Amino acid sequence: MSSVRERSVPRDAGRRPPAAAGHTGTRGGTGRGALWPYLLIAPAVLGMLYLLLYPLARAVLISFQDFRLRQLILGDADFVGLRNYRTLLGDPEFWEVVRRTFVFMAVGVVAVMVLSTLVALMTERLGRAARTVVLSSLVLVWAVPVVAATTVFQWLFHSEFGIVNETLTGLGFHSYEGYPWFAHGGAAFGIVVGLIVWQSVPFAAITLYSALVTVPAELYESARMDGAGAARVFRSVTFPLIRPIFMLVLSLEVIWTFKAFVQIWVMTRGGPGEATTILPVYAVQTALAGQRYDLGSAASMLTVLLMSGVLVLYFRQLFRQEGEQL
Repeated sequence: MSSVRERSVPRDAGRRPPAAAGHTGTRGGTGRGALWPYLLIAPAVLGMLYLLLYPLARAVLISFQDFRLRQLILGDADFVGLRNYRTLLGDPEFWEVVRRTFVFMAVGVVAVMVLSTLVALMTERLGRAARTVVLSSLVLVWAVPVVAATTVFQWLFHSEFGIVNETLTGLGFHSYEGYPWFAHGGAAFGIVVGLIVWQSVPFAAITLYSALVTVPAELYESARMDGAGAARVFRSVTFPLIRPIFMLVLSLEVIWTFKAFVQIWVMTRGGPGEATTILPVYAVQTALAGQRYDLGSAASMLTVLLMSGVLVLYFRQLFRQEGEQL
């Protein structure tokens, strides 16, 4: 009997199970194995921080220095405090550029949000085949490189070979034969705004459409049964539900329109005169025209501050409205 009892007891019954590899015995695992994920992503994070933060810190530093072509070569720049900022803030041309920038941003953002909302509403009501065609077209437009799209717009409005002048002349508007669009400030400003809107509508429309499809159909049916029209349904049902996405898209469009540079620089270089010069273009012109890299950096920092101020005021108002609704 005793031998049977001894055999029925496992040999390792009194032993502790071996610890798992890399386990230190503490909850959460603080050993060498737990550090591997952070070590693997460290090069990417450090590289990203270097590429993002170093140029910004360098621009801030240069904005407080007397930094011209000589200092760029020799590297012996002197600190001048806020002199560069006082120079810009005391220049009437700078404030004219600020005014033009806000007009450019307001016109572009309003046009983008109105057109993208209409396109999203239209797309939601289309059949599957037509909806696929519209969404595919939006994606293709969105995928066109910025420089390529800018070049296409330049050729569209070319004074001699542009299809716009040829079409208007064929419709009986003979005054547009050979019309130099980019020689007139208002026309050039409108073309640049049209290019920005054309490039921005696809992203905004697709994003708003993805928000519209999440609205329950039962709410639409209830609103129509109560006698609400299309405008009332959108105002009372659709917009309140898609408002977070709408505000997010609006914020992104404000940022992208405010910092538009490539399109203007490739198409008009800020001309004719100063008609299409906004703050990012003004900063580059200031830095390159007279090698005043210090003033250019100061203009860039003021651009960042102005854009941040606009967004802070906007989000503050947004959060206040949400708090009142709650």
